[in-house]
Amino acid sequence: MKNKKYLIRYALFLMILSSCSSKQSNIALDNKFSVSGSIQDPAKNGVKDIKIYYQAGKFVVSDALGKWKIGPIEGTITIEPLDPGYTFSPTSIVASTNMDGIVFNAQPKTNPVAEKHPLAENVFSWFKQMQRTNGLLESTENGNFVSLYDNALAALVFIEKNERTKAEAIFDFFNSRMNSELLSGNGGFYQFRDANGTPTGIRGMGDNAWMLIALNNHAVKYNSTTYISLRQGLSNWLRSLQNSDGSVNAGFDDKGLLNYQVTEGMIDAFNAINGYDSFHSKLLGYFKVSRWDATDRVLVSWPGNYYRYALDNYSWGYCAFQDFPTSTLQKADIFLTTHTATVNSSSVTGYCFDIDKDNVWPEGTGQMIVAYQKAGNFSSADYYLTEIEKLLVKSNLYPTAYGIPYSSNFGTHYANAPLWQGADTKPCVSSGAWYLFGVLQFDPMAVNYNKTIPLADKFWIN
Repeated sequence: MKNKKYLIRYALFLMILSSCSSKQSNIALDNKFSVSGSIQDPAKNGVKDIKIYYQAGKFVVSDALGKWKIGPIEGTITIEPLDPGYTFSPTSIVASTNMDGIVFNAQPKTNPVAEKHPLAENVFSWFKQMQRTNGLLESTENGNFVSLYDNALAALVFIEKNERTKAEAIFDFFNSRMNSELLSGNGGFYQFRDANGTPTGIRGMGDNAWMLIALNNHAVKYNSTTYISLRQGLSNWLRSLQNSDGSVNAGFDDKGLLNYQVTEGMIDAFNAINGYDSFHSKLLGYFKVSRWDATDRVLVSWPGNYYRYALDNYSWGYCAFQDFPTSTLQKADIFLTTHTATVNSSSVTGYCFDIDKDNVWPEGTGQMIVAYQKAGNFSSADYYLTEIEKLLVKSNLYPTAYGIPYSSNFGTHYANAPLWQGADTKPCVSSGAWYLFGVLQFDPMAVNYNKTIPLADKFWIN
């Protein structure tokens, strides 16, 4: 009998406990809340693609109308919109209960560099008008020549100017050819093609790395996973080119593997592939043994050759590797030269491809501008921006647009390879892109700069 009474009491106790637990669960559910609102510019238009943070590392993104919503969530949260292109008012709010209709006013930040170089908008206008219906940009006007690298740069220009649709038109072209090119045969996208998209030439490692750099910037800027398969395919292909000594082969041509190693291309791949793992550490080991000039403390391109030094190893090395010596930028003075511009007879000072110093290379000079800005040397950066502008040439196709030719005057490329006809007179994508990066104070490699490289692997400071 006592056992029966005990069992009844125990059952009642469990029922009460269950009831209390249910009530506590309901109370916890009642404590959850949602917060919503919009991001508006000074004209009260919605601002899209703004990240609104509410917990460590957690955020939502404003939609095409500037609207956003957080929740259900519980506790007390601080809501803060962040974007490098805007200041916000209020800067943040605190919420612990349902709130709707919150408005963050977004004020575009002024760019003092852009204000000093208003013709940059005419160069950007050229980029917009050069894009074909298939998404691609020809490297120069009426050239019927399309470069993978140039289109990666154009996509980066569109991303930084928040022309998302134009950037994605480029990515969509290559995404649609992932199975027929990137994942077919030896893999990789072709380096060149005609304006209609028919490919030719080699499948270069460096050019594919730059397309991945552009896609990485898109993923971060727009918190997007749209091209995740394309990014992974490019990353896998680049990794597949690595040798046991850590070097990375240059790609493939129609005869097979290009079994030589291009320093600047390997720098690109180091930055393009996310994170820091054995690929990166092995590549740094190769650089230390085979491509590092310990006396001058610079990376070299062609060991044992007259043309051992190349400008982009200096600028890209500084932008890609953490704590790289700033002295590298001063050492680049070996490429400085002054020439008379073919387009207008102006005297232009800037950097050449190599120590021949037979022309000014606007693209490479633009790369040095970005590196100078990263180093905080804004006076040098602005000086060379002004020098590049001496080469501005009016478009023959678009009345209000301007561009920048590939070279100040006719001469040679890296080493003694001759330039093509029109290199010193026709607007060019690569030159215009790096000029715009300088005006916009935009470093394409910054998105993957913080790789937490172990101190032991930083041979440049050891």
